Amino acid sequence: MNSGELLERSLAYALGSVAGSESASLTRGTPCAEWDLGELLGHLDDSLDALYEGLTGGRIGLIPRADRACGFRTRACAVLGAWSAGPAEERVLVGERPLDVRVMAAVGAVEIAVHGWDVAQACGRPRPIPRALAAELLSIARCVVAEEDRGVRFGARVEVPPRACADVRLLAFLGRRDSFPE
Repeated sequence: MNSGELLERSLAYALGSVAGSESASLTRGTPCAEWDLGELLGHLDDSLDALYEGLTGGRIGLIPRADRACGFRTRACAVLGAWSAGPAEERVLVGERPLDVRVMAAVGAVEIAVHGWDVAQACGRPRPIPRALAAELLSIARCVVAEEDRGVRFGARVEVPPRACADVRLLAFLGRRDSFPE
């Protein structure tokens, strides 16, 4: 698995999901029970900002920036450009903890794609995560999401049949159903 390619595919998927969200009410509910659409888009923006910080400066601050002047598309392009130019460091400091930049990119890919799905659902435009991408993201999610994260950063796993498609299994693993009622 190439982390940069995975990040690029996740960003492409999320960009498609975010397209058209401008016409949706920012107070709409999302699959993330604690956030409305506006808060979810803000979280996505913070995620891109953190990826960009890690790629260009080798350090991710733990306090998100309040600057929302750059749009999602601009930040996504900046992240891809920074990855293409080559990360500034092989390791990124997250707070004071070192993390391999490829791991950061892979985890970022999970974050961006799944929240892209959340945005599409909130906007009433169901948009499955491409199955090949979802299968790769699921293997990463299984490595980085611990049981103690449940109820804090992720919901409880949703039971799905073992033969469910990769996108449904990824969403279920992260506490989402494959559909979200409006």
